[in-house]
Amino acid sequence: MKIMINKLTLLLLCTLVLSINHVQANVLQQSITITGKVTDEFGESVPSATIMVKGTSVGVVSDINGQYSINVPNRDAVLVFSYIGFITQEVVVGNQREINVTFSEDLIGLEEVVVIGYGSIRTADITSAVVSVKPESYIQGSVRDVGQLIQGKVAGLIINTTSGNPSGSSSIRLRGNTTLHGTSTNPLILIDGVPGDFSTVSPNDIESIDVLKDGSAAAIYGTRGTNGVIIITTKRASADIRSRVDYSSYLGTQSIRKRTELLDANDYRRLIAEGVIGKSHDYGGDTDWLDEISRTPLIQNHNLTIRGGNQQTNYLLSMMYNNSEGIFKKSYRERFNIRADMNHNMFDGLLQLNIGILSRNDNSSSFSNGIFRLVNQYHPTIPVKDENGKWFEAGIFEVENPVARIMEQDNSSSSLFNRINGTITLNPIEGLSLKALLSWSKYHQHGGSYETHNHISTVRNGRNGSAWLDARQNVERLINLTAEYRKNIGDHNFTLLGGYSYEDFDGMSHSMNNTDFPTDIFGRHNIGLAQAINRGSTFWSMGSNRSITNLIGFFGRVNYNYKDRYILMASLRHEGASQLWGTKNPWGTFPSISLGWRLKEESFLRDVSYVNEMKLRAGYGVTGTQPNSSFLGVATLGYSGAVYTDGEWMQTLVPSRNPNPYLRWEEKKETNIGLDYAFFRSRISGSIDYYNRVIDGLLYDYTVPVPPNLVNTTRANVGKMKNNGIELLLRGIPVKTKDFEWSADLNFSTNKNKLVTLSDDLYEPQNSYITAGDAQIPIYGPTHRLDIGGKIGNFWGYKVIDIDNDGKWIYEDPSTGNPVPYDDFAKVDENKMIIGNGLPKYYLGWNNYVRFKNFDFSVSMRGAFGYEILNFARMYYENTKTHQQYNRLKSAYDPVFGKAVLNNDLDLEYNSYFIEKGDHWKIDNITLGYTFNTENIKYLNSARIYASTLNTFVITKYKGIDPEVSASGLAPGNDSRDKYPTVRTFTIGINLSF
Repeated sequence: MKIMINKLTLLLLCTLVLSINHVQANVLQQSITITGKVTDEFGESVPSATIMVKGTSVGVVSDINGQYSINVPNRDAVLVFSYIGFITQEVVVGNQREINVTFSEDLIGLEEVVVIGYGSIRTADITSAVVSVKPESYIQGSVRDVGQLIQGKVAGLIINTTSGNPSGSSSIRLRGNTTLHGTSTNPLILIDGVPGDFSTVSPNDIESIDVLKDGSAAAIYGTRGTNGVIIITTKRASADIRSRVDYSSYLGTQSIRKRTELLDANDYRRLIAEGVIGKSHDYGGDTDWLDEISRTPLIQNHNLTIRGGNQQTNYLLSMMYNNSEGIFKKSYRERFNIRADMNHNMFDGLLQLNIGILSRNDNSSSFSNGIFRLVNQYHPTIPVKDENGKWFEAGIFEVENPVARIMEQDNSSSSLFNRINGTITLNPIEGLSLKALLSWSKYHQHGGSYETHNHISTVRNGRNGSAWLDARQNVERLINLTAEYRKNIGDHNFTLLGGYSYEDFDGMSHSMNNTDFPTDIFGRHNIGLAQAINRGSTFWSMGSNRSITNLIGFFGRVNYNYKDRYILMASLRHEGASQLWGTKNPWGTFPSISLGWRLKEESFLRDVSYVNEMKLRAGYGVTGTQPNSSFLGVATLGYSGAVYTDGEWMQTLVPSRNPNPYLRWEEKKETNIGLDYAFFRSRISGSIDYYNRVIDGLLYDYTVPVPPNLVNTTRANVGKMKNNGIELLLRGIPVKTKDFEWSADLNFSTNKNKLVTLSDDLYEPQNSYITAGDAQIPIYGPTHRLDIGGKIGNFWGYKVIDIDNDGKWIYEDPSTGNPVPYDDFAKVDENKMIIGNGLPKYYLGWNNYVRFKNFDFSVSMRGAFGYEILNFARMYYENTKTHQQYNRLKSAYDPVFGKAVLNNDLDLEYNSYFIEKGDHWKIDNITLGYTFNTENIKYLNSARIYASTLNTFVITKYKGIDPEVSASGLAPGNDSRDKYPTVRTFTIGINLSF
């Protein structure tokens, strides 16, 4: 019966589709065919220009020779010709059957469309701080994720790549830190309107990236918009009249950009001969441990995109394969992406259907944790293996053979991400568009690790093989329903938007580990074979978790334009989230308003020829931050230890959280004032923005008395933080001719941060400051301090100002400023000072593009200035008291302050001597390409080859391996001694279009 119903359903669907196609075919039989050619101001053909029938979704794309053919319903139809970088033109068909169009260049892109929340607008109509990055500006070569494409391209958007791990990802921060205990400091990332991250899609699939930086632009996203919004638009199917195949591929390799300068075996033997180190510490070997665990990796990437269809139905299919080996042996990432996009137009554009399918499969392995620390610490005279062919282990506390660590451990992970989304658009009357976006995605990841019987854990801890397994699954669903109405009344242009949004998240995870295996044959794939659980050993564990959240929002926006001169945009979102269930404020309201005044359209500037655009912008918007856990506002119970009662053990429940019915959103209230400008036929253009952010209701955990409270901490919205800054963008086109072109852009940003308060009438913190960061074992203690009234990022420690003749520190007394000898100085918190700050004050980016005939050359550079770095490697490996079997930096035996070598009786210590200036200038990307002339090659539309480098050069005085360190959280500027070193990448590639 069930099979019969399925067959009948399929038959009905086929009948419906055939009926619709028959209706459309009748309509098309009455249409008029228009042909023509699209050229630029130099008479060159413009391929891939879009030709649309105005008011419909019917359109085509010009071919390689700029020619097109399109069917229009009647002679009153209007054709809209558009292409990125050119001014859009509209032509009434009338009696014409051939329409040729010559584009004029739009150097500042006033007619370009920019994607904003739940819609799009012309660049000329933008009233907020919004930046659009197009494909021609992307970083080229072997980028790890989408984030690297726009590194250094957007003022105020800081994207850091602090690791060379092929499985790693970029960190993102926009306009400073906005929370202490919020969910995330990352911007909201949307891929075709659906939340995701930089790894969701292949970099090859990106059509454009739009960044909503200020509150007035992001407020329509409510609680997810506090950190800004990055809207990624993928390449879509289009109404082309021909099929097209694009293939791109690159091969690359990497090298460690800078090595830690450690003592080698010859250095050790020299120090032994000089009596500095005991003879017993020469193991007879000569080992470069970094060379032993690293390799010259191979990177390959292949991308194939197929497009086709007609004005009614069109499709795009994209496939990507990437295999990236890491510098460390056995580290890699293998990824396969497949994405399909299909459009179907019905009833002359009255109804439009779009469906997108995305699937990504990842396999990866990483040995970043602990390996680099072991490489730096392990003695260079220790051989890799002993005379019996076994791994040489020196038996040093917490230090083991790094080669053995890698080779005797399997550490891998696999994941599968699937997403299907569809959009239904109905245009029932002129100007009205009803749209429904539905999305479902599922992410499943499983992985684990196995340590063999030859692993140090067996030798040291007697585990006899150890296995870990973990898995997690996330399912996300999204529904967006919007209605948009556009109406022009004389000089008044209106756009009204209203909508509803629902999304939910269901995440599950489980993990377990077991030890004491009889054999290594099965690895982690027969974890029940181990005997630790059966024998009552402590070397096993298991656990599982599930989290369900949802978010509901109602929103609206109005856009108003009068004579292309005065522009207004206002929005409102009312939103509720499950994290605030049980509180008095589960719903939040987030308004925004922004204004624009195009001075160029005023009489006093309209006829000034050298001014092409001048627009003032001002905006204000409120956004929120979601709490990072569920049920924070209600009292909860948690399982504790067991008690023995009446002859049996019983699990106990104890209070784990105090109720706080007044818990609410963190709210960011942001004001932005900006100016857009363009001069001299738009050869010079750019923008200036000033912003002021006030984050109100910061979440913080306060110590409270018990009783009357259930536990001794309560989370409450009390704090306030401020961020303000300036962002500048300057674009220039010094030269532009048919054969030679040079364009450049320069962006600058600065940010100031202040924690205003953490107190109110009810809650008061225990201290007037917050500590953060970790100096690590055996130094212990925080590295940073955030004072109320102070700024994030301050290093807090002892300040040394000199060294005595015995190689002992001389400190500064924080109360008097006087020098204090080492033996007289008390190591207490009261003697610590602010000794630097890990957040850069200024960021600068400079990007250049040069074309000479068929050659193209681009250079992307960026820098950070006005900050300090805590060099953990120097702090740990310049100390000579630590075990003589540990390796050290060559600089450990250099005179400190040019006076004396550090005394070998001094303990490891965190002080200002290891704080360094982090200012740097990076030449990120250099690319040289050549585009072949393919006019006489049948079926080949274009061909280009290129060579590229990433992380090419760094100009800095910083002594560590890379001055680009983490700038997120409350402890920025800590350069860990245990990380995956950054790499320099070399790539050669080819792009073909058929």
